[in-house]
Order: sequence, then C-alpha cells, then structure tokens
Amino acid sequence: MMIRQDQSEAIAFLSSLSDVTERHDTHISIIILSGKRAYKLKRSVCFPYLDFSTASLRLSACLRELELNRRTAPSLYVAVRRITREASGRLTFDGNGELVDSVVEMVRFDQRDLFSQIAERNELGPTLLSKTAIAIADFHRDAAIDHRRSGSEIMTAVLDMNSESIRAAGIFGADQAYALEMELKAMLDRLGWLLDERERSGKVRRCHGDLHLRNICLLDGSPTLFDCLEFDDDLATIDVLYDLAFLLMDLWGRGLRAEANWVFNRYFDAADEDDGVALLPFFMAVRASVRAHVAGVQVTDRSGAAFKEASAYFELAGDLLNFSPPQLVAVGGLSGSGKSSVAAAAAHRLGPPPGARVLSSDRIRKRLYGVPAETRLPPEAYQPGVSKRVYAEQARTAATFLKSGHAVIADAVFDRAEDRQRIEAAVPDTVPFNGFWLDAPLELLIDRVSRRIGDPSDATPSVLRQQANSATQTEWQSLSSSEGIAKTAAMLIKRVQAAPDMAER
Repeated sequence: MMIRQDQSEAIAFLSSLSDVTERHDTHISIIILSGKRAYKLKRSVCFPYLDFSTASLRLSACLRELELNRRTAPSLYVAVRRITREASGRLTFDGNGELVDSVVEMVRFDQRDLFSQIAERNELGPTLLSKTAIAIADFHRDAAIDHRRSGSEIMTAVLDMNSESIRAAGIFGADQAYALEMELKAMLDRLGWLLDERERSGKVRRCHGDLHLRNICLLDGSPTLFDCLEFDDDLATIDVLYDLAFLLMDLWGRGLRAEANWVFNRYFDAADEDDGVALLPFFMAVRASVRAHVAGVQVTDRSGAAFKEASAYFELAGDLLNFSPPQLVAVGGLSGSGKSSVAAAAAHRLGPPPGARVLSSDRIRKRLYGVPAETRLPPEAYQPGVSKRVYAEQARTAATFLKSGHAVIADAVFDRAEDRQRIEAAVPDTVPFNGFWLDAPLELLIDRVSRRIGDPSDATPSVLRQQANSATQTEWQSLSSSEGIAKTAAMLIKRVQAAPDMAER
C-alpha cells in the first residue's frame, strides 16, 4: 500500500473532536468514533481497483458513498463533511477555505450489533438469517438493472484484476497462484453462457458489492446493509448472485456452513434465481480469492494475522472449487417427525457449496399462495388438488436444480405412493437418489406439533392423526427421529455417504 498524501492533519483534527473513544483502521479507511457519531475518512491510497490519492477524489467517493448507502441504510448515513482550512490555518468542518479532506458522517451504533460480532457469539439464528436473506433479496429486486457489459465480460474483468492483485501482493506461491487462476478461468469458460444469459434477463444490477458480515448490522432490530462498494461502479455492477456470494463465502469460511446454507435457501425462496444456482461455487471461490489479495496487501510479515488471513482465504478459494456431485435426498414422514429440521441440519453437507437446495412442501405451498412461510393458510389450501400442485412444483424445481449440478433435499410428508413416485421421477439417470422415512412414536409427534409456534407447517394434532391413519407403506429407508435432530441428520448423512454411487448400481 502506497500513501499518496499526508493525512496526519486531518486525522489529528478528527481525533481532537469531543468524546472521541475509538479508532478503527482498514486498508482503505480510518473510522473515528466520537459521541453518537462515526466519521469515516478515506485513506490516500491507490490500488488497481481504486484511487483515493487526492482530496477531490476522496470527496467524490464520500458523496457517492452517502448516495449509495442511503438505499439500504438511510437512517445510518447522515452527511458528507468537508474538512477545510481556515485563514488562521486551523481545520474545521465545512468552512470556506481550501479542501483538505472529507469524511462520511454516520450514526454510531453498538459494535456488538455487527454481524461479524454476532457470528463470533454464535447468535446468528434462523430467524435473523431469514430476515437478512429477505432484506438482500428485496434490495436486489429494486436495484438498478445495467446492460452495459455482458455477464462474462464482468467476471473476466474481475478475474484479470484479481490475478494482477494476487501477484502484486507477493505472498502466495507462483505455482499455486497460477493454478487457482487457471481453475477460475476454466470455470468461467464453462459458465460464460449462463452469465451472459442472466445479464440479458436483467440479473446484473448496481448491487452492494462488499456484502460480508462486517457490513451488516442490527439497526433498530432489523438487519441493515451498509458500507457498500462506492469507489467503482463497475466492481459493484454485478450479477446479484455474485453479490450474495460474498456473504455466503464469509459464513462458509468461518465454519458457519449450516448458516450459509440457510441464507442461500431463504434467499432462493424469496427471489427468482433458480437458473443461476450453478454459479454459486464459482462466485464464492472468486470472492474468497478477492479477500485473499485484500488481506495480502496488508501483510508486513509472515507471522502476523494478515498473512494468516490471506492464506486462509486463498486456501478456501481452492476448496470451494472442489465439490461433490449433485444428488437428491427425499425426507418424508408424518407431521412432527422433524423432516424440515433434519433437512436443514444435513443440507450444508450435500453437493456443491453452499450445500443442498431444500425444497419444503410447506414453504412451496405458502409461496403459491403469495404469503410468508409463517402465515397460516385456510383449510381449502390443503385440498387434494392444491397438494398435487405443490408436489408437482417441488418435483419440477428439484429437476431444475439437479440438471444444474446442484444437490436437493425434498422435504414433504410423502405419505402417498404417487407423491413418492413423482419426486423419484424428477431424478436424472446419472444422479443418485436416497429416500428416507422418519419414524417416531405418535405421542411424541403430537407433542412436537402441539408446541410449534411460527412454523411454516400448519399441521395440527388432528391433521397428524389423519396422516397416521391414511399413510401407505413406503419402500424408502426408515430412520428414527426420536433421539433428536442432530443425531437423525448425522445418521442420514452417514447412510447417504455409504450408499453405492451410480457406477455401482
């Protein structure tokens, strides 16, 4: 990193503000916390992907940052403040003298409400992750569409810049860097047609661009996206799934793979993005390689935290490109048997990152009626004709994902032979299938159903008894769910991994 202008005066001015308590430094910014405000100063640096080398460039970037971040966090971003020099030589905010520097003024929030810190406390629960996924989907739906470049052109530029930056960092082995570069380019060659097709259909938009856990916070109890990439419109004008992939990669890289899978599934529930699922491993790997070079430029010695972080991201990028093939796992059972919970607990361990697409009949039914998953539907929504539509949509969507090379878990009661046959028929000849029937004593099922609150399933104890009386015998593997979700999911994965592959069948 090369500093182009001395900013010591501006930093000293900000540090002299009343109630200054903290300073946080990144490779491109300095944040001063003062009272109820935070002031973000851009460093005078120049990289292949940004230029903050002059005061006027930094002012322009601050103005753009304010404009763009007010799309998602209007109450967080207050103003752009110019740091100017008075005739006396002292610095002030928004005076009439020469421009020395600029800052973005923000409302200060508790750093414990950053998602990165919430993740460290292991408090990213399903409800919060669901709200976050929906917030991102809503943001992407309203983001401006851009047709200036094709999808493949966008990612070619990203890979070229990234390769240059990785080489410039100088901390990765030349052979390993070249191997990763070639793997990413080969995957781009295979997926270029899909990237171009998605761009033509309006999937390239002016996104956030820097959507990782440190750029999401809880504000007034709601997940809030902030600190978007403002300094280069091209870098943030991308496929919406490349935007999402940053968060998925961040969760995955922190070992929060079930959480990454949950966000993926809730986002896909809320957004029309099924056609792009094959891009996710590639997008996540590119995001990891970008983080590798961003951390790499901060390395001063090979024993420091920056080197360890850069190396971990570099290794993660390669790991994300080595994934298992698609398969379909169907999980059936009476209401209360734990189907959805087992599916969620197992999904991140199946197929390419970020794990299997979980197709729940309960969520599909709610989507067909245009209501949130937790909204209770009237009895007529469970008539045989409606249920047939639900199962048909589940099978159709499963086939789409499997043909795209992704794994699927189909979660439904599957108490009728025709429903089991329909989902099995969705499986291509080359894709493995495993069907499981979850068993538990009826008394336990009734207790579980009775205690449900805010669940996508509308089943009641009386509905459960009807299922028990009408269910037909299944040829799927029986699996007890009496001992809890974690044990049942572990046994399911063990059986799936032990099943013969297609070549042995």
